[in-house]
Amino acid sequence: MNNIHPTAIVSSKAEIGFNNIIGPFTFIEDDVIIGNNCIIGSHVGIYNGARIGNNVKIYQSVSVANHPQDLKFKNEVTTFEIGDGTIVREFVTLNRGTAESGTSVIGKNCLLMAYAHIAHDCVVGNNCIIANSVQLGGHVKIGDWAILGGGSLVHQFCKIGEHVMLGGGYRVIADIPPFVTAAGDPLRYRGLNTIGLKRRGFSNNDIYKIKNIYSFIFSKGLNLSQAKQKIKEEFGNDEYAKAILSFLDKSTRGLIKK
Repeated sequence: MNNIHPTAIVSSKAEIGFNNIIGPFTFIEDDVIIGNNCIIGSHVGIYNGARIGNNVKIYQSVSVANHPQDLKFKNEVTTFEIGDGTIVREFVTLNRGTAESGTSVIGKNCLLMAYAHIAHDCVVGNNCIIANSVQLGGHVKIGDWAILGGGSLVHQFCKIGEHVMLGGGYRVIADIPPFVTAAGDPLRYRGLNTIGLKRRGFSNNDIYKIKNIYSFIFSKGLNLSQAKQKIKEEFGNDEYAKAILSFLDKSTRGLIKK
């Protein structure tokens, strides 16, 4: 059984699972899929294209899967996906994808704090924290376990790697590679996210190895092509080296500087 407040407006065409709570004055459009055991607060708008997993909590006045703020959008059929266990706090706005990718995605077990904005065609990984008033431009990609400090502004098409810690209130106009801390204006590499990595089970040897990998990029005066070649020669098939090199190969906006 679902507990749907009598003032909520829920389309009979929406696919809604079991044991969900839907609060007062919330409305749910036709092309919506909601899993099981979700809690949806009051005054929430869930628009066509919303795909919401299990055990999701959405607080009051959130907008899910409304039209993207993109003048090229022509009402094509696209989606916004929210993974299992994610929490979406008050006044967050989540825009569905455009024809370019077809979807926007928030992964599993994320926390999106109040007033955050996730624009069209963004992909946010699993276990991420997007703090208050963070604003993501279109086509942003964020890796698993990343934390974005409050008030951060991320330029469209930027990429932020896994396990990144981004300080609050900064502008991101270049890509941030995995495992690092970034802060300052202009944004700079500030070393590894050592505390976060230790909390997630990285050993001291792992952290030392990652630090050595980044020394080729940020500390030895090499250009990026030279640094990538040296990393391949020194670390071969090491998993962390492969993750960093894969990120570098996909980077389109250049890396933050030291």
